[in-house]
Amino acid sequence: MKKVTTLLLASILCLASIGYGAEPAKKVEVKVFAAASLKAVMTKFEANYEKAHPSVDVILNTDSSGKLMNQIKEGAPCDIFFSAAIKQMDDLEKTNQVKTDSRTNVLNNQLVVVTRPDSKTAVTGLATLNKAKSIALAHGSVPVGKYTRRALIKLGTLKKIDDPAKYTTQQVSDALGGIEISEQSNVSKVLAAVEEASCEVGTTYLSDTVGHEKNIKILEVVSYDIAGDIIYPAALIVNPDADAKETAYSADFLRYITSEEAKPLYQEFGFDTNVK
Repeated sequence: MKKVTTLLLASILCLASIGYGAEPAKKVEVKVFAAASLKAVMTKFEANYEKAHPSVDVILNTDSSGKLMNQIKEGAPCDIFFSAAIKQMDDLEKTNQVKTDSRTNVLNNQLVVVTRPDSKTAVTGLATLNKAKSIALAHGSVPVGKYTRRALIKLGTLKKIDDPAKYTTQQVSDALGGIEISEQSNVSKVLAAVEEASCEVGTTYLSDTVGHEKNIKILEVVSYDIAGDIIYPAALIVNPDADAKETAYSADFLRYITSEEAKPLYQEFGFDTNVK
């Protein structure tokens, strides 16, 4: 009996020492707002980082850069913003919501015109978009939509204006001869519209076609001299709700996704890491 009592006491002490019956320690959340075109690669970074740091939970929120910017402006808790365009980061910096010293240009991308592999489209690229029966095009407030409009200005399809994003979808349709355009709210939805054959062609990023080769055919990779650079900046965001641990891990996660060791993974997903 004495031996059993001694063992029972030892078990109780052991359970107490590991917090038996207590709530598990809450993980440190790092809230990352990333452009929709970054979803696949950022999911990989999230998994890699959480594996190396079991006490951290990376919360990934992906959508168009414009929508994410508005969420941050409206007070949504955010630690890191990874935009598909410089404009949205500039806008947040003007309202003092970016930790300026942390800001860095991470990636470049290229605009592509896509269709389905079984499509019999007469479109060969941006210059022949007027031959399409239907087009999936992001809104001008969405970076890929703005870059498409910028390229169409360069080609002379649209008249030059200070801000290409101001061209409405209807105006683009009119310039292309009244073609049906399905306006999309982010780059992923453009790709889906083409994959599902609800639109004959669409404009998206080269990186977004990776992994979709069975359902997507690239008609043209638009050169930088026509579409311009598509720069992705990342930065820490001022988050008054973050404690010291969240702030520290956010800075470390940003360091990780902007480091030399991160480049091969970006390249695997079709991004250009040669950024000036």
